[in-house]
Amino acid sequence: MTEKTAPTAGCPQSDQAIDPLAALAINTIRTLSIDGVEAAKSGHPGTPMALAPAAYVLYNEVLKYDPAHPEWLNRDRFVLSCGHASMLLYSLLHLCGVRQLGPNGPTDQPAVSLDDLRRFRQLDSRCPGHPEHGHTSGVQTTTGPLGQGLGNSVGMAIASRWLAARYNRPGYDLFDFRVYALCGDGDIMEGVSAEAASLAGHLKLTNLCWIYDDNGITIEGHTDLAFSEDVAARFAGYGWNVLKVADVNDLPALRGALAEAARCTSGPTLIIVRSVIGFGAPNKANTHDAHGAPLGPEETKLAKKSYGWPEDAQFFVPDEVRALFAQGIGSRGSRQRSAWTELLARYRQEYPEPAAELDLIAAGRLPEGWDAEIPEFPADAKGLASRASSGKVLNAVAKRIPWMIGGSADLAPSNNTRLNFADAGDLSADNPGGRNLHFGIREHAMAAACNGMALCGLRAFGATFFVFTDYMRPSMRLAALMGLPVLYILTHDSIGVGEDGPTHQPVEHLAALRAIPSMLVIRPADANEVAAAYRTALMCNNRPTALVLTRQNLPTIDRQKYASADGLARGAYVLAEAVSGRPDVVL
Repeated sequence: MTEKTAPTAGCPQSDQAIDPLAALAINTIRTLSIDGVEAAKSGHPGTPMALAPAAYVLYNEVLKYDPAHPEWLNRDRFVLSCGHASMLLYSLLHLCGVRQLGPNGPTDQPAVSLDDLRRFRQLDSRCPGHPEHGHTSGVQTTTGPLGQGLGNSVGMAIASRWLAARYNRPGYDLFDFRVYALCGDGDIMEGVSAEAASLAGHLKLTNLCWIYDDNGITIEGHTDLAFSEDVAARFAGYGWNVLKVADVNDLPALRGALAEAARCTSGPTLIIVRSVIGFGAPNKANTHDAHGAPLGPEETKLAKKSYGWPEDAQFFVPDEVRALFAQGIGSRGSRQRSAWTELLARYRQEYPEPAAELDLIAAGRLPEGWDAEIPEFPADAKGLASRASSGKVLNAVAKRIPWMIGGSADLAPSNNTRLNFADAGDLSADNPGGRNLHFGIREHAMAAACNGMALCGLRAFGATFFVFTDYMRPSMRLAALMGLPVLYILTHDSIGVGEDGPTHQPVEHLAALRAIPSMLVIRPADANEVAAAYRTALMCNNRPTALVLTRQNLPTIDRQKYASADGLARGAYVLAEAVSGRPDVVL
C-alpha cells in the first residue's frame, strides 16, 4: 500500500453512521496513537482510541486556531487535562500541521513530525509522555497530574473575558477566544476540579467548555469501585450548563452539543460523552487493560482490522486525511487569523495606547516606569510587618501594570493584597475586567487558575497564609516546570503566628518551596527588601516567585548605615562588613 491509497473506513461496535472521509481521519488519529504507544512500549492508547471522534470534530470543525501561527493571541485554547492521553494531542498537532515556534515566531518546522510520533516518550522527543508547554508548540499547558488542566482552563477563560473587557472596543472584538478542556473520570474525581468548577460556575464563564469522557474505567477497574456520584447533578449545582452525548461516535450529536455550548449565556458548559475505552480492540475494549499499556502486536492488528485499516501499516497517514485537515482547520484558521490581524491593524491606528499594551503582553514585557512608584521606607526600629509593606508595594506596581490581576483565597485583609487604587474594582460575572479576583477558599484552584491566566499573558498573583501552600503545591510545581511568572504572596510565615497554634505555623514549608526546581523563594528581612523583592520578581518573566512575609513587625534597617536592599537581587549581600575588616567566623 502507498500513502496515496486510503484504507476502507470502518466504525466497529457502533450504530452511528460516519461520513467516510471523517471516519478515515478519526481512524488515522486512533492508529497513530496506537502506533506511538506500541513503539514506545509504554503509554496510554485507550483514551485516544475512544475520543478520536470528539477530538476530530473539535479541532477540524470548531476550534478558532491557525496551525501556522500557534502563538496567535485570540486563538481558542484546547487543554488536554487527561495528559496521559497525550498521543491524541500529538496526533492532532501532526495532522493539523502546527508549526514549531522559535525565538522569533513560527518556523517552517512542524511542531510534531512523523518521526516525533515514532519517538514518543523518548529522551529529547517533542512527544514526551505527558504534554509539556514550551517544549511542543500547540501544547497550551503542561498536564499530567489529573485535574490541573481543568484549573488552568478556568484561568484561561477568566483571562479571555478580562482581555475583552479591557481591550475590546465597539467594532473591535479583539478577544473572544473560547477554552475547551478534555477530561476523564480521574480529573473529575480530583479535588481541584471541584474547586475550579465551583469558581467557574460562580463567575458564569460562558466561554468555557469541559468535555468529560465518561468511559467508566480507571486503572484498578470499573469506576463503580470508587466513584458513583451523579456528575451531571453535581455540575448543575455549580451553575453549569450540562449536555449529554450518548455515543462519542455520533458526530452530529457532538457538533450539536458544541454548538449549544457556544450559544449558552448562563454559565460554563459540561458535555458528558459516553465512550468505550480502547474502542475497536476486540479483547481489551471497555477494560482497564486498554488504559495504561500497549495493546500488544496481536491486539494492535485486530484493532486496525476492525477499523478497516491495513494491519501491518505503521504511522500511516492517507493523503486524503492531510488534505481534509488542511481544508478544515488549516484554511479556516488562516482566514480567521488574517481577518483578526487586519482588525488589529485598524485598532492600532484608532487606539494606539491599548494596542501598545497588547504588544507588551505578547512580548512578556512590562511598561516603561512600572516601578516608579515603589516606596522607599525610612529607618524605623519598630518597623512594620512585611505583609504590610508588601501591600503598599503591590498597589504601587499593579497601578502601573494594568494586566497584573489576582487575589487571595479569602484572606485579602490579612494578606494585604487588595488593590485599592481607582478603577481596580472586583472581578465578577458582571465585571470581568476587575483587578481583584476573589478566589474564595479554594487555594488549589487559585494556583491552577493563576497558571492559566499567566499562560494568556497576564501577570497573575495569588495569596494565602504560607502554611496553606500545602494545598497549592501541585500547581506551583507546574508553574515552575512551565517557567510561568506567577507571583505568590504568602503571609504569616513562621511560629510568629503564635496563638493560632501549630496547624497554622509553617515549619517545613520554606524548605519545601525551596526544593521546587526553578521556584524563586524570597523571604525579605525588612520593608525595603520587600520592595527589592517585587522588583526582582516582576523583572523575571520565566519563573514563578514566592514572597514569604511576616505577620509580626520587622525593624526597617537604616540603609544610610547599612548596605542597600538592592543587593537582594543578587540572592545575598553583605549588610555590614566586619569591624576589623576580617570576619572571625563564616557560617
